[in-house]
Amino acid sequence: MNRYLIMLSLILSSVWSYGQNLEIRGKVLEEGSNMPLPGVNVLIKNSSQGTATDFDGLFTLKNVPTGSRLVFTSLGYATQEVVVTSSKELTITMSEDSESLESVIVIGYGTQKKKEVTGAVSILDAESIEKLNPVRVEQALQGQVAGVNVTSNSGSPGSGSNIRIRGITTNGDNAPLILVDGNRITDLSVLNPNDIKSINVLKDATAGIYGVQAANGVILITTKSGRKNTELKFQFDSYTGFQTTSKKIDLLTAPDFARYVNDAADATEFFVFPPEGTDWQDEVFENAAISSINFSGNGGTEKAAYGFGISYLNQDGIVGGSKNNFERLTARINFQYDILENLKLTANGLHTISEKQNLQEGGIGAVLYNAVNINPTLAVRDENGAFSLANDISQIEIINPLAQIENTFNTSRVSKFSAVVGLDYTFLKNFKASSKFQINHANVRDDVFRPEVFYGNGKAANFGDITDDNITNFVVDFGADYDDFTWDNYISYNNTFNDAHDLTVLLGTSLYRNKGFFYGFTGMTETGTNQPGQSVTDVGMTAEPRFNAAAIENGAEWFDVRLSSLFSRLQYSYKEKYLLSLVLRRDVSSQFSPVDDNNVGYFPSGSLGWNVSEESFLQEVSWLNNLKLRASYGIIGNDRIPSFAFITRLNGQATIDPGNINQISGLVFGSAPGELGNPNLKWEEQETANLGMDVRLFDNKLNFSADIYRKETKDLLIRPQASAVLGTTAPGSASPIVNAGTVRNQGFEFVIGYNDSFSDDFKFNVSFNLTTIANEVVSLNGRIPPVGGEFGVGLGITDVTRMVPGLPLGHYYGYQTDGLYQTQAEIDALNATAPSGTYSTVGDIVPGDLKFVDINGDGEITPEDRTNLGDPIPNVTMGLNIGFSYKNIDFSANAFASLGNEMVRDYERKDLYANRGVYMLERWQGSGTSNFVPRASSGASINTDIFSDFFVEDASFLRLQNVQVGYTFGDNFISSLGIDKLRVYVSGNNLLTITDYLGYDPSANTGAPLGGAIDKGFYPVASSYLLGINLNF
Repeated sequence: MNRYLIMLSLILSSVWSYGQNLEIRGKVLEEGSNMPLPGVNVLIKNSSQGTATDFDGLFTLKNVPTGSRLVFTSLGYATQEVVVTSSKELTITMSEDSESLESVIVIGYGTQKKKEVTGAVSILDAESIEKLNPVRVEQALQGQVAGVNVTSNSGSPGSGSNIRIRGITTNGDNAPLILVDGNRITDLSVLNPNDIKSINVLKDATAGIYGVQAANGVILITTKSGRKNTELKFQFDSYTGFQTTSKKIDLLTAPDFARYVNDAADATEFFVFPPEGTDWQDEVFENAAISSINFSGNGGTEKAAYGFGISYLNQDGIVGGSKNNFERLTARINFQYDILENLKLTANGLHTISEKQNLQEGGIGAVLYNAVNINPTLAVRDENGAFSLANDISQIEIINPLAQIENTFNTSRVSKFSAVVGLDYTFLKNFKASSKFQINHANVRDDVFRPEVFYGNGKAANFGDITDDNITNFVVDFGADYDDFTWDNYISYNNTFNDAHDLTVLLGTSLYRNKGFFYGFTGMTETGTNQPGQSVTDVGMTAEPRFNAAAIENGAEWFDVRLSSLFSRLQYSYKEKYLLSLVLRRDVSSQFSPVDDNNVGYFPSGSLGWNVSEESFLQEVSWLNNLKLRASYGIIGNDRIPSFAFITRLNGQATIDPGNINQISGLVFGSAPGELGNPNLKWEEQETANLGMDVRLFDNKLNFSADIYRKETKDLLIRPQASAVLGTTAPGSASPIVNAGTVRNQGFEFVIGYNDSFSDDFKFNVSFNLTTIANEVVSLNGRIPPVGGEFGVGLGITDVTRMVPGLPLGHYYGYQTDGLYQTQAEIDALNATAPSGTYSTVGDIVPGDLKFVDINGDGEITPEDRTNLGDPIPNVTMGLNIGFSYKNIDFSANAFASLGNEMVRDYERKDLYANRGVYMLERWQGSGTSNFVPRASSGASINTDIFSDFFVEDASFLRLQNVQVGYTFGDNFISSLGIDKLRVYVSGNNLLTITDYLGYDPSANTGAPLGGAIDKGFYPVASSYLLGINLNF
């Protein structure tokens, strides 16, 4: 009996325990920073009972049934659910959720719920950037944002990148507009990636609110800042590691090179070469150090919110080490203060100081160009220990690259300051007036010191006379100052009628000015020393003015751009279901003549949205969280051309001092015209259309977006070919810029992602994006096609790329090949049937030469047989991102692929004693030995001196951009240290590139629409291996 009573009491006790109500207390913290989150809603699921966290992120909730679920929600953060157990103390961490439909994102001159956005907008959050560890901000966009392609003109430390949003739209500047906390900047190198909270990319007519500066898209960056009513918290991030080259070009070894030279010279015996050779790439490439330190703080009081950060980056080059070093010091501050309940002050500042040691790169005479081309049988140093001289190579620019590094002293110093001060005044309940003044200042100083040096007989880089006791040096000092100012004033009205109609109206003005001055000195001195360190004033030389005050005043070396704008926007939402946005902007630009209002442009745009999932017939579909359809159309102007292009100025380089009178003729030499002006210039206009769809399924775990876009740029601002009779070939002159032609970009974007928490310990996410681009020059209005891009050295081939209707902008133009000539009989037969009696009129041919295709079928090879050989624009780009965390361990990886882009291999010097790629081992050495790689030649031939598809290579690639593994220490450990978070990680960047391209970097590009992907030895992107720490306290 007692056993049954005991069992009954246990059962009743269990039932009572399960059904009892508890008082739950807890704290809600922000993931990553561990800062308390005030204002978080805490609700018992399926009930109306709840509360909110206080100033310190604390909450108390009474009468909570055991086994119920608590739901934690806050705008901009991912929703959390927790099952109530016997524990009465909870600590909840909430992560920011840029994907949340209720999150607020930054748009032009305001913010908007993501659920109500009707344009093509992509978002990158701070967590994603942190995992990527980019040295430069733009590197974080590659593979993360659909429609965005980032190329680098060099992999050297401190070098810039080119950002292209949905292709190349013009023959001029294709860079997007970049705003940091609302302030325009032109160079993302001023920004520390760790300071970024979010990056929003506007890719369609949504950008129209910014007018002419937004034709190539807009990138909106928001930096981290504090929140009101939060205590001051600090964050320390640091990493250190090393870098290696990601690629070496496969070149001939010394023995293979010797055989090649003898074959080319038709020698019966090998020339005598040293038995051991030099791998010059091994000599110039080295492991280079890299380190970064970042310290920041954020907090707030009842009326103020503030944030600050300071960072330091030190990066050596994989070529030259400290001779190619880059240092950057960045400081920023964000401050908001409620002067009155309805008057808020905002002030943001950013200051960056950088110093870069430069080596010559990316072209003829560059260090890597020399390393690739120099004779591999030559030793680094001679028997006396001095650097060897490249006397055996007749080309004057090829020298010993290690001697070149040692004798290079080039320093660039840049100081940039950005600031914005604004006031926001709320009145009459629904109105807000805003005024913001922005300023950017940049100061650039380049110092070049050329010591007296001898690299070999007749070398172009030789300077001075080393046999003379007097040491002569050459000094160049160059400077530039840039300033731009923006003053925005706007007023907005927002109101909701009958809990259904939400209306926002914006009216504003913007004044913008951008100016720059250039100055410098060049000269020589005899100082008795051959070391740098002297400025122009120190050496006491007679300076030869390169830029002087009079020239600056007269406009010879300066620019001044001004823009006056009016803008308006209307946004309407009916129950967050039917969405409308209309924008109209009027711009007046100093880039065009005021005659006939050529300088005035009106640019309208509009977009529609339909949240289909809000319809009643879908309310019961539990697995569908969101379905939105979007459409947009707009016209955006572009005025990015050189200043004063509508007038002809007397600033040609043929200008001679008017006081210089010819003693014989008595003539006074006057001024010469510079670039020819065109008073009829007007706006370049881009029509952009977009159809899109956003879908979220299964409790927001699965999401995807799809967009079809079309951009057509009309009245292109181009500089076509013009007759030399006009004086366009004179020094400092050029043909006038005209409005001519149309370029079209169209394609498809697709993004899919999955994010799930399989348990409290295991979380997983994956995303994939794909973009297609079809670029075409539609018309040029009958103008002679612009050309550009030089191939080879001294060959006079300067039309390698062209802009021709019906083909992509910047396509390669040359001869298509169809194997090799195998026998003289084959050549004789072709000559016999050629109309002129010579089949190849473009150059002599012999067996083993490239066989050009007779495109026009006239029976002989002529310049008219040149054709499209490909283009540098990728047809498809893709990005893949994977991440997971298990308990305290986290992992992330991302990859990027580019398909369908071609590059020109032009880093090989056409000289008998210059090295060659290893592919020359497969060269033609007799009938039937090869049908792909032509014969070795010792002089001029169509194989080396004529541009053909033999030099055009598929540069498609797949790159593993980043892999990171981290470990976050548990609460028990960090609490004993008095800190909020401690995470350590190892990371690798640019770990693997799969490509058929033979050169260093298949992603390299100078950014020029014409000739940008002609590879004359691009500096390769570095692979980096890092050890880092994240510390919050």
